[in-house]
Amino acid sequence: MLSKRAKWMLALAVVLVVVVALAGCGGQGQKQEGQQPSGEQAEEISGNLTAVGSTAMQPLVEQAATQFMAKHPKAQIVVQGGGSGTGLTQVASGAADIGNSDIFAEEKSGIDASQLVDHKVCVVGMATVVNPGVTVDNLTKQQLVDIFTGKITNWKEVGGPDQKIVVIHRPKGSGTRATFKKFALGGVEDTAPGMEQDSSGTVRKMVAETPGAISYLALSYIDNSVRALKLDGVEPTVENIVNGKYPVWAYQHMYTKGEPTGLKKAFLDYMLGDEVQGQLVEKMGYIPITKMQVERDAQGNVTKK
Repeated sequence: MLSKRAKWMLALAVVLVVVVALAGCGGQGQKQEGQQPSGEQAEEISGNLTAVGSTAMQPLVEQAATQFMAKHPKAQIVVQGGGSGTGLTQVASGAADIGNSDIFAEEKSGIDASQLVDHKVCVVGMATVVNPGVTVDNLTKQQLVDIFTGKITNWKEVGGPDQKIVVIHRPKGSGTRATFKKFALGGVEDTAPGMEQDSSGTVRKMVAETPGAISYLALSYIDNSVRALKLDGVEPTVENIVNGKYPVWAYQHMYTKGEPTGLKKAFLDYMLGDEVQGQLVEKMGYIPITKMQVERDAQGNVTKK
C-alpha cells in the first residue's frame, strides 16, 4: 500500500498533468478563434488598372475609381480620356485594361469586336450647345445639318442675332461626335470648317467664351455657362431620353479584352453595383440603364423594352 505521502505526490502529479493539458487545449482554441478558416479569408483587392477613352463618361469613372480606391487602398486605378476611338483601340491592343466608349465596338473600324466584352454602365444624353449670347432655343434637324455642313453660316438665318456661326467640332475618334452625327445629323458628314477639340471640358469652355459658338456635349457636362437647344421642339431631358422622344443618346460602355478577372472584375462589379448605379450615376447627370424604356442596338435600331 502507498503511504499517505506517496498518495499525495501522485494526486499532485495528476493535477499538474490535467492543468498542462487544459492550458494546451485552451491556447490551441484561442489560436483557432483568432484565425479565419483558410476558405473564408477574403482575398485582398490590389493591383494596377488603366481605363482609357470616352471623355463623356470620364467624370463618372473617375469618381467611381476614387470611391473604389478608398475602400481598397492597395488598388490603383488611373482614368484617362482621349476619346472612344482611343479607348477601343487601346483595350483591343492590350495597352489599356478597360476601354471606355460612347459607341459600340462594332461601330469602330479596325476593331475586332469579337475579342471584346461589353459592359454597359449607363446612358448619357447629348445636346447641341451654344454660347449664351445666341438667342435661338430650338433647331430642326435640317437646320442643324445645314449649320454643321456650312450651308447656314449666320444665326439670323435661323431666327437668331446677326452673328457669324462658329462651329466647334470633336475629333473623328470621338464617340460624342459619332453619336451626334448619327442621331442628330442623320449620318451627314459635318464638313463645315471649324476648330476641333477632344476634351468635353475644353469644348464647354470654348463655347462659353466664343461669341456665336455652337457644338455638342454630354448632358453631364452642361452647366449655366452654355445653353442647350431643343431638337425639333424636344428638350434634351432625362425624361425625354428615357421614353424615346429625344434621340441623341448613347450607352456608356466599358470594354475588356476577354472576360475580366481580378481587379478588372472587382471594379466593373463595383461600377454595376448599387453604390454607383443607385447613387453616383444620377447624381452626376447620367441615366441608369434600368430606367430606360427603350433600347438600341449597334445598328442604331431603337425598340421599346
